[in-house]
Amino acid sequence: MNKLKILLAGLVMLVSIGCAAPVAPPARGDGATTSAPRLRIVATVSPITNVVYNIAGEHAEIVGIVPEGVNSHTYEPAPSDARRLAEADLIFINGLKLEEPTLKLAEANVKEGAEIVLLGDQTITPEQYVYDFSFPKEGGSPNPHLWPNPFLTLKYAEIIRDKLMARDPAHADAYAANYAAFAKRIQALDEAIKATIASIPAQNRKLLTYHDSWAYFAPVYGMTVIGAIQPSDFAEPSAQEIVEIIEQLKAEQAPAIFGSEVFPSPVLEQIARESGAAYVDDLRDDDLPGAPGDVNHSYFGLMAENLRIMAEALGGDPSIMAAFDTRNVPGADSAVEQNQ
Repeated sequence: MNKLKILLAGLVMLVSIGCAAPVAPPARGDGATTSAPRLRIVATVSPITNVVYNIAGEHAEIVGIVPEGVNSHTYEPAPSDARRLAEADLIFINGLKLEEPTLKLAEANVKEGAEIVLLGDQTITPEQYVYDFSFPKEGGSPNPHLWPNPFLTLKYAEIIRDKLMARDPAHADAYAANYAAFAKRIQALDEAIKATIASIPAQNRKLLTYHDSWAYFAPVYGMTVIGAIQPSDFAEPSAQEIVEIIEQLKAEQAPAIFGSEVFPSPVLEQIARESGAAYVDDLRDDDLPGAPGDVNHSYFGLMAENLRIMAEALGGDPSIMAAFDTRNVPGADSAVEQNQ
């Protein structure tokens, strides 16, 4: 809370001095420039930033403020984020209490006429909320990881498209075309996921992960989340909980358990040793694979990589996802600034 107060105080000083210089209009193919600056957009976690990138294309200046490889639940925004939020025309946040410090900072600093869009809150209803070990109902925060479900991500894209078209009707056709291409790729992703899951023996379609990011994915594709290691307070599980997880794994005969690519877990290594399951530590929650500019550094790349890892560990065919097109859709050729 003290950090947030400091950030807010710093922003007051920034606003009193004035915002940064306006962005130069983007160049057109004929060497001329457009008559108005591009939309300024701020997004939070990388999958959401990338979806915005796919729909907006060259017609927006996009900043992703939650660095890849950090815990988005506990990320504390920096003073530079306050300035970016104050300059944004649209701020896209997952919501469902995923990025509370960033949301509070955005609410305190949003400029007149700008809009904060909580994508998750507009995508599912309270009746559809999932509560689990990492997100117990008594804690009041539902599982916020909607994007592993491709069709919930498509709803995110629809909301983003509509907000962009309302803000920038001059480029409405481009946003609509990018959305159509994105929707087509989502359909292809769905088919690839179905084929990949079908290649996994039915008795192996079980997920025990470090952090429960698959609650909205598993029921759609015939997989079962049998547990998550990280409790709701982001601490380590208790000794009793570890014993119960080991016993459950032995009973379920799960061939593998999955750790996080960015958060090493000695507890998961212990559970794997004592249960006899293989330990796979490179599953990704919201850290896009590759580096910016790589063909797999995208939402599609994130999903393909995770499904490939699951299939390989659970006895399925990883080559199905390896053949999936992970590039950003045509038209999404603008640059994205990402915190590092």
